[in-house]
Amino acid sequence: MSDDVQQVQPLDSGIAEEWIRKTDEPDLRAVSASRLRAGPLWSVSAWVMEFIRTDPLESELRRRIAEELSGVSGVTGVEEEDREVWTVTGTPTGRALVEAVARVVDDLAPQTRKAL
Repeated sequence: MSDDVQQVQPLDSGIAEEWIRKTDEPDLRAVSASRLRAGPLWSVSAWVMEFIRTDPLESELRRRIAEELSGVSGVTGVEEEDREVWTVTGTPTGRALVEAVARVVDDLAPQTRKAL
């Protein structure tokens, strides 16, 4: 299984920096982070959240993702923006944000595989 976290060229001019975790299971384990040009804002996506819509798994994923993001060095705030997107403020690195969320989706991958 590939778990390559890499910086990619943003396709949107409003994005200053973009990181993605490439994996053989993108719907289950892919994560991305984009730093916006305006302000110290990052947008972090856990792709699996598009498909997980039942508790207790959904709540556990949301709680743990927010906790992991909050624990990244340089993070000053975390808010859930959308079903699978969190807004992060501060000065963390994109790689650190992607790796933090990847730990959660990997840890819960057996449960999410069963739920899909």
